[in-house]
Amino acid sequence: MRILLAEDEPDTAAYVARGLGEAGHNPVLAQDGKDALHLGLTEDFDLMILDRMMPGLDGIEVLRRLRAGGIDAPAIMLTALGRIEDRVTGLDAGADDYLVKPFAFSELIARVNAIARRAAPQQAVTHFTAGPLELDLLSREVRRDGKPILLQPKEFRLLEELMRNAGEYVTRTMLLERVWDFHFDPQTKIVETHISRLRGKLNEGGREDWIETARGVGYRIRTA
Repeated sequence: MRILLAEDEPDTAAYVARGLGEAGHNPVLAQDGKDALHLGLTEDFDLMILDRMMPGLDGIEVLRRLRAGGIDAPAIMLTALGRIEDRVTGLDAGADDYLVKPFAFSELIARVNAIARRAAPQQAVTHFTAGPLELDLLSREVRRDGKPILLQPKEFRLLEELMRNAGEYVTRTMLLERVWDFHFDPQTKIVETHISRLRGKLNEGGREDWIETARGVGYRIRTA
């Protein structure tokens, strides 16, 4: 994807741009708000990553003007401001996602990839398989080695998100948004608790665990 990267801190900009390039994307760097606005209005981008605190124009104002100008490319807002009201302001301005600094690049690239998947036309998939695990959306059934496993609704949704992204890490924040529709951190261990319950049911009898945890990154279903 061609990505507009607006970040005025040189080290951060270079780090993120290098990582995006290594992931196969084409980042175009803007070093202040006015430059970002000009590029956003005059060139085509598949995604915009905007720092909130920039000289000239801040990221919120840049995004508002771009949206007013008819630019509908998805936008991820980067910010050191982590209060709920700050996130709401960013989302109200037209951001599709919000990442608080300091952040792990693995989380940023996971969000970039998630937006890319949402933007791409896809056929509806109703059946997912990962190793011995099967999940069917139509019948609402989960099986391991062909044997049914009974899950509660949230456990089913949690497993669905992991299996939709089999082989890739899904962050805690992404799970809060997609499974519980939380666009803020409730400051509870709701994700960890449900992952533990899900593991218990999938691995009953001492069977091999197919859910991997990476501290500070997220969770993923193994594919082999």
